[in-house]
Parts: sequence; C-alpha cells; structure tokens
Amino acid sequence: MAKILIIEDEAAIRRVLTKILSEESKDYNVEEAEDGLEGINKIKEEDYDLVLCDIKMPKMDGVEVLEAARKLKPETPMVMISGHGDLDTAVNTMRLGAFDYISKPPDLNRLLNTVRNALDKKNLVVENIKLKKKVSKKYEMVGESPAITHIKEMIEKVAATDARVLVTGPNGTGKELVAHWLHEKSERSKGPMIEVNCAAIPSELIESELFGHVKGAFTSANKDRAGKFEAANGGTIFLDEIGDMSLSAQAKVLRALQESRVQRVGSDKDIKVDVRIVAATNKNLKEEIAEGNFREDLYHRLAVILIKVPALNDRRDDVPILIEHFAKKISQEQGTAQKTFSPKAIELLKAYDWTGNIRELRNVVERLLILSGPEVSEGDVKLFASK
Repeated sequence: MAKILIIEDEAAIRRVLTKILSEESKDYNVEEAEDGLEGINKIKEEDYDLVLCDIKMPKMDGVEVLEAARKLKPETPMVMISGHGDLDTAVNTMRLGAFDYISKPPDLNRLLNTVRNALDKKNLVVENIKLKKKVSKKYEMVGESPAITHIKEMIEKVAATDARVLVTGPNGTGKELVAHWLHEKSERSKGPMIEVNCAAIPSELIESELFGHVKGAFTSANKDRAGKFEAANGGTIFLDEIGDMSLSAQAKVLRALQESRVQRVGSDKDIKVDVRIVAATNKNLKEEIAEGNFREDLYHRLAVILIKVPALNDRRDDVPILIEHFAKKISQEQGTAQKTFSPKAIELLKAYDWTGNIRELRNVVERLLILSGPEVSEGDVKLFASK
C-alpha cells in the first residue's frame, strides 16, 4: 500500500486532495499535515512513498520543507502544490529536487497522473537499492575472527576518505573484497570501480592499458584508446598485484598520483583525472625495493593506509562460517537444496592446511556438495577433500 503525505495549510484543499486520492485507489493510505513543521516531523518519523507539499505555508514554507526532506529521505519523491503567483518558485523547486508541481485548483487528471508517475519512480528507486544490495553481496566479507573484525573496522574508518590504500596478503585471501568494500562504502560508490590485474598484462602493454594510447603510438595502435585511469575518473581504480608492474609504468603511476594527470602513450597532452587508488600485492614490497624492483617513492605514496589480509590458516575460527556461506551461495547458484556439514566434517576441514586460502576452501566446499550425500560427512571430507 502506497503511503502518501499531504502538507497543506488550507484545510479545504487538504480534504479535496485526500478525497481524490482515497477514491482513486484503495491502495493509497493518505495522511495530512497542516503546516511545514508538522510535515517535516512526520517525514522524520515515517517512510512515505510520496509527499504532496504546498509552497506558501506558515512556520515553514514548501521550499524549506523540500530542502529538509531531501536531506532526511532523498529517495522520497516530492510534488509541490503552487498557487498562481508561486509558479516561478514551483519551477525553481524542480531544480532543488522536486519531482513535479501541480497548480491550484488541482486538475484531476494532472494530479492523478503526477501521483502515479511519482510512485512509479519511488518503486524504481527502491528496486535499484535492492539490486545494489544484491550486487554488493558478491563482495561480502565473511568472518568474525579478530583479524577480519579489525579489517572491517579499518574499512569503516577509511572508506569515506580519499586516502590511498595498500592491501597486502597471500593469494586467495580476498584482497579484492577489501578494495570493493572501500569503494562501495565511499562517496565514489556512484562512480566506476575499475580493476587492473598488473600481473596478467604483458609489461610492454601495461602503460597502454593504464594510460591509453593515441593512433600510431605503436604497431597495433589503430585508433585512439582511453586507459583505465580515464575510465575510472570519478571513481576508484584497483591495481591488483602492483608488485609485478614494470619500473617505467611505476614512474607514470607515481606522476598520476602526484599531479592527478596522465598522458596517453604517444601523446604529450595531459589529461586530468580524479581517481582514488587502491593497490594490492602478495609480495613484500620492502624486499622488492631493496632488490631494485619497486620504487620506494611510489610505495610511500600508495601505503598511506596499510591493510593486511590474513591467510586462512591464521583465522581458522572463520572456517565454519565460511563453509556455511559458500554452501548456501553455491546451492543458490546451482538451484539445488542446501546440504549441511556434520560437526566432524567441519572440524576436519578446520584443521586442514589451506595453502590456497579462501579460494581453495570454496572449491573444496563445491566439490563436497556435488559428490556427497544429503549431509557432508567426515568420510566425504577424507575421500573428496584430500590434497
């Protein structure tokens, strides 16, 4: 049922609007407020699907209500009610975020069409929020061990800033999850999140991949091409396995950090970029610096915040939680009934030497779900999960 609030100081108009909407649909639950101050108090306390608000009111006018409501409940559409002399103000409210405005006395068809359209928009916004939450679960950080709790607390503190973050840890521990959570909890979450696996790109192509190139810059450069830094403008770029990046590419990344500008390969034109950098590596960068493989000045630029992701062997108490998480997720993906793991099976898996970390555990859980009976037993683990 759609919940609608009418904020209007003229009782006669409130009654007319309430009557029209109540007769239009039994699915409309209409409430009233006789001035802007009462309206804002109601908006604070309740979640409305739509607010109809007069512009000229005592105590608090419609523009003030709109601005306050946008801060309190930005997803709630506001339709402004304007008298003849308020039309310029009504148009201005559209710039401030109002969904639409209707004139007094309200035209029945215009009013009902506006209400339907506003409610459709609210439903769309709600669906988008739900979808975003579902997408976010792809990068959910699972675990309650002290090490994982510390990482989650670090992310909460750091995400809202633009501080550069260096994530370290062995392969398969979930360093990319940290990067995604930093992005999704930041003000840049509406912008792009661009991932670059520096180890997977040949050294001769890494600069073109990161910074783009102009036509003719090299043999296969048939046209101008933007790089990952440009693609990440306004968002976050995740440089995974940055320890494998060539020294020449490191120099250009350092310049991008210092000046917020990049140059495409084959061009001397600067392109301004606004990106947050999150980098990750499984290498000891201080050892790489000592061996001349990594620039020390770049390290200090990247490592403003250091987050170390532990190996699974160092957080064994999280193994049962991870097993349950993966079992549920895999069952949903495959459309099969979720299986349980016996206590002895869980204890056996908890004691394993997880050299491949989280990635290896997920693979083993999937294998056991496919090959075992209704319940994964200790025998199943010994038979199918052995290394």
